[in-house]
Amino acid sequence: MSAAPRLITARLLLREWRAEDREPYAALNADPAVREFFPERLTRAQSDAQIAVFEEHFAAHGFGMWALSLRSGGELIGFTGMDLATYDAPFAPAVEIGWRLARTAWGHGYATEAALATLEFGFEALELREIVACTTPANLRSRAVMERLGMTRDPREDFDHPEVAAGHPLCRHVLYRLGAAAWRKRRGG
Repeated sequence: MSAAPRLITARLLLREWRAEDREPYAALNADPAVREFFPERLTRAQSDAQIAVFEEHFAAHGFGMWALSLRSGGELIGFTGMDLATYDAPFAPAVEIGWRLARTAWGHGYATEAALATLEFGFEALELREIVACTTPANLRSRAVMERLGMTRDPREDFDHPEVAAGHPLCRHVLYRLGAAAWRKRRGG
C-alpha cells in the first residue's frame, strides 16, 4: 500500500494514519456534538473500519482523507481530505472535500487551513477541474468553511443524500462547488 503524501501548513500536518490514531478517532466519532449532522455516532469498530477505507482510497487513487494533527504536540484532531463521490447524485461522480474535527479543535480555523492545503493539492498536484462539498443545510459551521474556501452554492442543486434514509431529517443536503479556474483566480494566479 503506497503511503499518503504529507501536507504541511503553518499549524497542521495532514499525514498518514497511525495505529495510535484509532483511539482518539473513535472518541471523536462517539461525540454527539461532532456527529450532530450525521445519522448516528460510530462505534470503535466502525471508526477503525473507516480508517481502513481512508487508507485503501489513498492506495487506489493517490488522494484521500488525511489524519489531521497539530504540528505543535502532534495530537490527532480529526481528518481532512478528498474522496470520490460515486453515490447516486446529480453531480456524481465528483471529487468531494471533507473534514471532521474533534470538538476541542473547533473555532481555531483548523478546518479552513487544512482544507486550503487540500484544495491546493487537488488543483495543483492532481490537476482536478472541480472539487465539491456537501452537508446538511443546518450545518452552518461547515457551510461557513465552504464559503471561506470560495466555494459557491446554487440552491437548485440541493439534493437528498442517497446514503441517508429517505425522510430522515438529515437527508437533505446542500452542494457547494469550486472550479480550478475560480481557485486560481482567488489565489491570484
